[in-house]
Amino acid sequence: MTDEKAVDRSNRRKVREGTVVSDAMDATVIVAVVERVRHPRYRKTVQRTKRLYVHDAEGAAKVGDRVRVVETRPLSKLKRWRLAEVTERAR
Repeated sequence: MTDEKAVDRSNRRKVREGTVVSDAMDATVIVAVVERVRHPRYRKTVQRTKRLYVHDAEGAAKVGDRVRVVETRPLSKLKRWRLAEVTERAR
């Protein structure tokens, strides 16, 4: 029973992929994550955009980059995510 609970706790962090829309702050970037969701009544696919404040200590991400972010403990008033990797550089 204890082994089963340890497995459940090891992989609870959310991972999202999005585009960097701002890198003006120090050690922080804003990432726009687009989610496609089906409308409950009309069944049409709708795009919803979330802007996540992401911790980027090295300053690796620039505007236009595709990045992968991981959920983490609260780092400031708005920052709840940290940069995992830059998957694609902006052209």
